[in-house]
Parts: sequence; C-alpha cells; structure tokens
Amino acid sequence: MNPLPRSSILPLFAFLFFAPSVLVLQAQTTDTALARAAEIHELRQELIAINARLTKLEDAETTNTANVAPDENAAALRAASATLSTGNAPPKASETQALTTTDRATLDFFNGTTINMFVDGYYAYNFNNPIGRANLLRAYDVSSNAFSLNQADFIIEHAPDPANGKRFGARIDLQFGQATETLQGNTANEARPEIYRNIFQAYGTYVAPIGSGLSIDFGKWASSLGIEGNYTKDQMNYSRSYWFDYLPFYHAGIRASYAFTPRISGHYWMVNGTNQTEALNNFKDEMLGFEVKPRKSIDWVLNYYLGQEHPDFEYVTTAAPGLPEQQGLPFQPIVNPPKGKLHIFDSYATWTASPKLTFALEGDYVISRDQTYSAPMHTDGGALYARYQFNPLLAVAGRTEYLSDRGALYSGKVQALKEFTFTFDQTVANGFLVREELRHDYSNQPYFLTDTLGNLSNSQTTATIGLVWWFGGKQGVW
Repeated sequence: MNPLPRSSILPLFAFLFFAPSVLVLQAQTTDTALARAAEIHELRQELIAINARLTKLEDAETTNTANVAPDENAAALRAASATLSTGNAPPKASETQALTTTDRATLDFFNGTTINMFVDGYYAYNFNNPIGRANLLRAYDVSSNAFSLNQADFIIEHAPDPANGKRFGARIDLQFGQATETLQGNTANEARPEIYRNIFQAYGTYVAPIGSGLSIDFGKWASSLGIEGNYTKDQMNYSRSYWFDYLPFYHAGIRASYAFTPRISGHYWMVNGTNQTEALNNFKDEMLGFEVKPRKSIDWVLNYYLGQEHPDFEYVTTAAPGLPEQQGLPFQPIVNPPKGKLHIFDSYATWTASPKLTFALEGDYVISRDQTYSAPMHTDGGALYARYQFNPLLAVAGRTEYLSDRGALYSGKVQALKEFTFTFDQTVANGFLVREELRHDYSNQPYFLTDTLGNLSNSQTTATIGLVWWFGGKQGVW
C-alpha cells in the first residue's frame, strides 16, 4: 500500500496539532462549571448538618446543665466541636492505642516514601519525509509520522530527612520505551546494555553529620552535565537539544555534595565513565563542580569533567582456548589500548526575571584525544532558552542553539549545526500536559535524510504533539 501523499498528511496533522487547544478550552469550561456546582451543593449540605448538630447541642445543654459538672460540660463541647470540624466521631482510647502500637512501625516506614509514574508519548511529522521515518540528531523524538511511546517510568524514592533524624535514603527509576534505547543502546559505551537498560537510576544516599550535611550517593544516577534532563515535564521544550543528546546521560559510581553557604555549594564525582554502568577500563573519571546563587533569581552551575573512555578489553563471539569469561561471555584484552583523555567544560545558568518570565543559558566546550599524543578534537557551542507563563494553564517557550562539530565527535561529520524550537504548553489538569512544537534544524553541510536514498538535505523541519502524564507524591523537579 502506498503511503498517504503529503497533501493528505498536512491537513491531518493540522487537525491533530490544533484540535487539543480547542478540546482543552472546552474541557476547562465544562469542568469549571461542574466543579462550582458540586462545591455549592456540598457547602449547602454541610450547613444543614451543622445547623442540626448545633440545635441538638443547645437542647442538650439546656436539659442537662444541672446534672453535668462544668469541666465535663466543657469536655463535651470540645468533643462536639471536634466532631463538627472533622465530620467523624472522636476515636476511642483503645483505637488510639492500637494506632500508636500496631501501625506506628508501618507508618514510619512509609513516611517520606513516594511512588510515582510517568508516561510520555508523541506524534511527530518530518517535512523531509525521510526514509525510514527517522529524525536525525534527536535524543527522544526519533520517529516521524508515527504514534510513539517516548518513555514510561516508575519511580520509587525514600528521601533522607536529616532534620528529623533520617540520614539514609534510596531511589530507583525504571524506564521503558524509545528513550530507554537512546539512553543505553550504545555498545561502544556500555558493553552489556541489556543488563541495565531499564534501570535509569538506582542509588542509595547517606547524609553525613558534617557541618551543614555532607550528602553521599552510591549507585547509578542521571548526569547533571547540561541544563536539560530526562523527564519532559521539567523541561522548557518537548524535544531535547543537541547538547543533551551529546553530553553524558548517566554515570555509575560515588558522588558527594556539600553546601558551604546558602549561596554556594560544591559536588564531586568519581565514576566508571560516561554512560557506563560497568567499567570499560581501569581509569576512574572525575567531575568537580560548583553551584552559585548570587541572587535569589539566579542559579549558576559550573562543571569540569575528566575522563578516559577507551575500553581495554572486548567481548568475542567465539571463545578461544584459555580465554576468560564473564557470566558466560568470553572476552579478550585489547593490546595497547588508547588512553587519550576527555575534557568537558560545562556551564549553565537560569534567571527568573519575573514570576512569569524565565531565561536560561548553557555553554559547553569538549576536547577529546584518541591517544595521549594525538591532536585534540573539539566540539563547542551553547544554547539559549526563554519561557513565558501566561497563566497557570498556558505557556510558550523558545530555544536556539549552536554546535560546532569540528572534531565530528557528535554527528560523525565535520559541520556546524543550528536549531530553532518553538513550544506551546497547555496544562490540561494537574499531571497532564499537552505540548505542541515546531522545530527547524540546519547544517552547513548536506546531512539530513530526505525521501530519496543518497539525497541529503541541509535542513529538516518537524512538527510535534507531545502528551505527558505523571502522578505520585514527589513534588517539584523529578
């Protein structure tokens, strides 16, 4: 069957792109009217019940005043007041005792624990109509003209609370979908990605009683190199930047953070490598960074990362006699493996200009060498963001960025890349977000796919509708 012509696709996409706006406004109007009617009905019922109870109390007061001691009368009134405010009878002494003895351990265990779920899906259309429906240089929105499940996540977190004597905590993020393949699908970095693919984060935390509290994590966590993160609800745009796609997604090892003052804090990592749950060599990467808040409205982060990402062994398909094995997989050492270093200089800042207007800026400079004596390869550039919140339900955001891939480290081709993104946010309800986005990517070299094999374009334009759901007890940025 031949695919629909572009003239048929565009009206369909226009309907899909703008229909959510109309549906959202209609749903909001209907929901508001129904909610107000329900509130008025509920208030009327409460007033009727309160009036009946007060009348009964007044009659009882008149009849029994002579037989009830003043202190007992006061206690009865306090109990009646508690009943009116809560709508329930006060608990019996035996029930209160049972709560404090039988259920206290269970309640203490779950206190501070959140269970959270996240679903992110999208429909994107690439106007190049590329072969294989592939959007190049995208981290997550990789498919064109397809209804796609970006990611489905399940997060359990038991956060430490040193102020109340709880210094230990843990977090686990399980992830499924297209984003999972992007995060852990590269065997050049992760020798056995299938073992850890669905575990996006898993780490334990201990807050040592040193000064303001030295926080120490051990395990696997999302990288904080670059301003953008994994969960779409916490980003300004639906699609991710080149720099999110290029910089590390995650690390495994140990990290520590400490607040020197309310305005200055520092962090240090020692990890296996970039996007490595298992180590590929004997070198341990390190990162040192600082977070500075010169003003309440400004947050500035500066990071330096030193790594050595070249493996010193490789798995083989057939085992020769005498080769060692790891969990049934034979491997052999690489003779004289490369030992060139990776240097990442990363800095980003956020400025909340007003309660409605936010700006952000990121700059990155990457140097990589194959051998210690090799000439350095460079990649550098940055991104600028802006977001305006019209009201609690509607917002717009924009992003522009530049990446000079002089060393072909990111795209595999020497080129200069630019992109412009415009995103329209509609918060349908608490925990449900619709994002409509238009993005244009441009290169100074033919790079992007078209509908003809071998015929490359200097640009690609995509239009996307993203639907994001989340719910759970965790507040703020995930």
